[in-house]
Amino acid sequence: MRPVRLPLAVTAASLAALASVTGCAEKGDAGAGDGAVQVVATDDACEVSKKEFPAGHVELAVENKGSKVTEVYVLFPDDRIVTERENIGPGTKATITAEVKAGDYEIACKPGMKGDGIRQKVTATGGKTAARSPEMDAAVAAYRQYVQQQADETLPRVKTFTDAVRAGDVEAARKAYAPSRIGWERTEPVAESFGDIDPKVDIREDGLEPGQKWTGWHRLEKALWQEKKLGPGEKVLADTLDKDLADWVKRVGKAEITPTSMANGAKELLDEVVTGKVTGEEERYSHTDLVDFKANVEGAQKSFELLKPVAAKNDPALVTRLDQRFAALNGLLDKYRANTSSYDFTPYDKVSAQQRKELSDGVNALAEPLSRLAAAVVK
Repeated sequence: MRPVRLPLAVTAASLAALASVTGCAEKGDAGAGDGAVQVVATDDACEVSKKEFPAGHVELAVENKGSKVTEVYVLFPDDRIVTERENIGPGTKATITAEVKAGDYEIACKPGMKGDGIRQKVTATGGKTAARSPEMDAAVAAYRQYVQQQADETLPRVKTFTDAVRAGDVEAARKAYAPSRIGWERTEPVAESFGDIDPKVDIREDGLEPGQKWTGWHRLEKALWQEKKLGPGEKVLADTLDKDLADWVKRVGKAEITPTSMANGAKELLDEVVTGKVTGEEERYSHTDLVDFKANVEGAQKSFELLKPVAAKNDPALVTRLDQRFAALNGLLDKYRANTSSYDFTPYDKVSAQQRKELSDGVNALAEPLSRLAAAVVK
C-alpha cells in the first residue's frame, strides 16, 4: 500500500522500528561497488551521478540528505516499476540492486513519499542482459506461477466480501474483509509495479492525492467499522473493487519479474510491515493488521525460499541467518492466532505496546539480512 505517511501520533515503538530498518539499510548496504550509480536525494532534488550505464545488473547507491523519509524508484517509460526502495530515512543510505535491459528509464526520488517524485531520465546502454543460471530461471518461473495463483484465488474471496457489502450485511462483510486481502498482501510489490492499480484498491484516506476519489478496501473498511452502515454508495464501491481487482488478475502475468525484483520485493514487504502493520495504521478501523502482517511475511518468505538455491551458493551464512530470522518472526506471530493453520488473529487494538515492540524487533531483525538478499543472488 503506497504512499504511506506516518501520523503525528505514531507510537515511540513504531518510530524506533522505522529508524532501525533504515539504519540497517545503511549498515547492510555499505558495500556498494565502485561502479554504482550514486543517487543523492534531498527534499527538492534527485541527483544522479550517471545518466547512462551498461545494461545488466545495476547498483544504485542512495543517500538521503533531506529532512524527510524518501523512496527511490527505477521506472519504465510507462511508469511500471523496475525496482524500488521505500522508507529511506533522513541521513541514511541504501543500496538497490536491479536487473535492467537496454533502454530508457527514469530514476525517481519521492521525498515525503508523496506524488510522482522528482525524476531523472537515464539510459541503459548496449545489448547485454544479466546472466541467468537454471536455478534463477526456475525461481522466476515458480514465483510467476505463485503470483498468478494468489491473484486468481483472491477474486472469489473478494466476491464473498463484496457480495456481503451489496447485500447490506455488515457482519458478513466484516468477516470476509481480512481473508479477501491475503493474496494481495502476499504479492503486493508485483501488484504495485503496475502503478495505477494500488491507488484504486489499497490506499488509505491520508494517502490520497489532491482530487483523488477514495475507492477500494480501506474505504469499505471505514464504512463497516466506523460508520457501521452500508448504503448505495458502498454497493458502487464494491462493484468498483471487483472490477479493479479483475484488471489486476489479467495483468499479473505480464509483470516484469527477475531474481533481483523478487529479492527486492521481499524487502519491500517487510517495509510494508514496518510502516503500516506495526503502527496499526493499515487497518485502523478493523484492527485486522496481523492478518496483513502474516501475509506480508509469507510473501517475503516465498521469494526467499525460491531464491535460496542461488543465494546458498553465494552466501550460505546469510541463508542460515534468514532461515533463523523467518522462523523467529513466524513464531512471534503464532502467539496471536488460534492455531498455525488459521488466520484468526488477535485484533491489533488488543496487542499491548510492549507486544508491538516485540513484533517490531522481530521485523527489524529480519529486515537487515533480507536487504542483502538481492546482492547475494547476483554475486
